[in-house]
Amino acid sequence: MLLALLIIFIALPVLEISLMIHVGQVLGTWNTVALIILSAVIGASLVRSQGVAKLILVREKMAKGELPGIEIVESMMLAIAGVFLVLPGFITDFIGLLFITPFTRKPIAKFIFSRMKVNVVSNQSFGQPNNPFGSSPFDRDSNDQHGNTFEGDFKIKREEVKPENRLNDDEKK
Repeated sequence: MLLALLIIFIALPVLEISLMIHVGQVLGTWNTVALIILSAVIGASLVRSQGVAKLILVREKMAKGELPGIEIVESMMLAIAGVFLVLPGFITDFIGLLFITPFTRKPIAKFIFSRMKVNVVSNQSFGQPNNPFGSSPFDRDSNDQHGNTFEGDFKIKREEVKPENRLNDDEKK
């Protein structure tokens, strides 16, 4: 994990800067800057349009009662692609393009989804052994261990109670 963070925060920016310098020598400084800005603008618009389409697909699957697992992974990949495309640099743009292009995003999403462990919690699972929250919140025995639970009705009265109508300590018990 430490090695991955080291690569992300130290090696990647060094590689990005060196690649931008090399591309700037070949294409020229202003062309390189324009290419970086153009990739950010085009990438942001593509992520927005594909993200909205993916959100609609997730809603449709949920309305049908299906689990939109791969679609959620693809939506996360689109969000990551948006960040990578907005970051200046060609390596992050390449990774962002891999995540935003449908024919490369789908296999990557299927691989990530196959590696994920998915726990589904439904309303019917309360009190079942696979309930991730322990026992059912509606189970009387688990909540009423010492007999301290009592039921009752109450009414809020807005008028002042006259002193002669108040209960004294003997009448309260």
